[in-house]
Amino acid sequence: MCTLWFGTIAKDIFPKGVLNIVSGGNDLGQWMTEHPGISKISFTGSSATGKKVMASSAVNLKRITLELGGNDAAIVMPDADLDEVVPQLFGAAFGNSGQWCIAPKRIFIHSSNYRTFADKFVAFAKEKKVGDGMLPDTDLGPIQNKMQYAKLLNMFEDIREKGYNVLLGGCIDESLAGNFVPVTIVDNPPDDSRIVREEPFGPVVPLLQYDDFDEVVERANNTDYGLGGSVWGRDRAKAIEIARQLDTGTVWVNEIQVHGITLPLAGHKQSGMGVENGVEGLCDFTNTKTLMFKK
Repeated sequence: MCTLWFGTIAKDIFPKGVLNIVSGGNDLGQWMTEHPGISKISFTGSSATGKKVMASSAVNLKRITLELGGNDAAIVMPDADLDEVVPQLFGAAFGNSGQWCIAPKRIFIHSSNYRTFADKFVAFAKEKKVGDGMLPDTDLGPIQNKMQYAKLLNMFEDIREKGYNVLLGGCIDESLAGNFVPVTIVDNPPDDSRIVREEPFGPVVPLLQYDDFDEVVERANNTDYGLGGSVWGRDRAKAIEIARQLDTGTVWVNEIQVHGITLPLAGHKQSGMGVENGVEGLCDFTNTKTLMFKK
C-alpha cells in the first residue's frame, strides 16, 4: 500500500515513464525477469526465490542485484554492558516480529554471563505485547502472510519434538484470529538444530553459549548465509577484531541496523549478489564502457 501511495504522489513529479509501479501475482516476477525490454532486476526476498530470479534472468543474461535471506549472528562479549545490549538486541531481533533479513537470528553469549543475559532478555521480552497493530499498547504485530505462519508452526513443532528448552513462548495458539506468534526464546539448542541453521523469519530466537572467541567466530561463520552481524563489548579494539573475521557483508560494533544511502549493503554467500546503496550500489546499475582512440 505504501508503494502504491508513493507512486500516486510521484506520478505528478517525475516525467512520464521514469517510474512505473506494477502490481500482480506470482507470474509477474517471471514476466519481468524474462522480458527483453528490462535490462536490470533488483530483488529483495528469500534466498530460495532469489535463485529462481537468477535462473529466470539467465534466459537473456539480465543484470541482477539480489538482497536475500540472512542468519545473522550477534556476539556478546564477556565485558558487554548487558543493560544496554539487551534492549537493543531485542529490538533488532524481534522488531517487525522478526520479519526482516538483517534481524539477529542467532545470539551468542559468553559462558561467563550467559545465564545473566538470558534472564535479562526474557524479563525484557515479557514486557512486550503481541497483538493488533492498530492498538496503542501493541509492541509486536502478526506474521505477514499465512504461508510464513505455517512455516513457523512447523518450526515450533520441531522445537517441541526435539525437546529443546524454551525460556519463553514456544506455543502458537492457532485458535486466535490472525497470524499471531508469541515471542519465543530457545535456550542453547545444538548448532545443527533447525532453529539455528534456518532463517525462521518470525519472533523466535535461539540463545547460544560459547567459551572463547575463536570458537564463536567459527560457529558464527558456519552458515550458508552472510548478510549481517554484530559484536557487543566494552573492549572496542577486540570487538572490531572479531567483527573483521565475520563472513558477512555488514557488521556492526556496539550498534545494529544502522543504514544510510551512502553505505553499501551487500550479502555474502547465499545472502545475495551485487550491492545496494553507496557508490558501489549505483555502479551496479551501470555498464562499464571503455573507449580507446589511436593518436
